[in-house]
Amino acid sequence: MRGENDKLVMWYPSANRDEEVFANPDVFDVRRSPNEHLGFGIGEHFCLGANLARLELRVLFEETLKRFPDIELAGEPQAVESPFVNQLKTLPVRLTG
Repeated sequence: MRGENDKLVMWYPSANRDEEVFANPDVFDVRRSPNEHLGFGIGEHFCLGANLARLELRVLFEETLKRFPDIELAGEPQAVESPFVNQLKTLPVRLTG
């Protein structure tokens, strides 16, 4: 039961891992469909730079895969521990091609 002076915490990284919204919520799948993620916010809090960020990410992946089509994981990824962002600290890869 919540009281008038109780504190509330919003954990941003958990928003895109809701098992009631996403099948396999802890699995990274760029082909997930539908993908109603909240990475850029929602409503009046929607990120003004979302379209630019999407374009930058698309170009990053296209160019990386063009130059290194056989890129592969070369170690265990490490996540940043933060209640605000869900990001990797390290992602060791092997570039061949």
